Amino acid sequence: MTPGERVKKIRKDNGLTLEKFGERVGVTKQTISRIENGINSLTDQMVISICREFYINEEWLRTGIGKEEAELSKEDYIADFVARVLKTKDDSFKKRYISMLSKLDERGWEALEQVATSMGLLKED
Repeated sequence: MTPGERVKKIRKDNGLTLEKFGERVGVTKQTISRIENGINSLTDQMVISICREFYINEEWLRTGIGKEEAELSKEDYIADFVARVLKTKDDSFKKRYISMLSKLDERGWEALEQVATSMGLLKED
């Protein structure tokens, strides 16, 4: 699989059009099309943008070696998720939920933990 084919796989796996994928990494749909079709090569900046935006292992994107998914620490994953949600302009459920969580006191956190535990949503890491 070529780097362009790997880019296409990432785009398709995320259910994105050329235009939407390009918006996420800061280029036009024509640029993404040219990369996917092997006309243009991936630049270092494009690799960094794709890896950051879609949690992709840089070595896999460049060479096809290793696992596709980048391994993030729990803290990095949480920080990145919150940053993405906060960047959205709409008043999405995710944004409202994070806002609600930020207002919980210790008793609220304990109650939420009990609910999550009873629902089987908490896993030991």
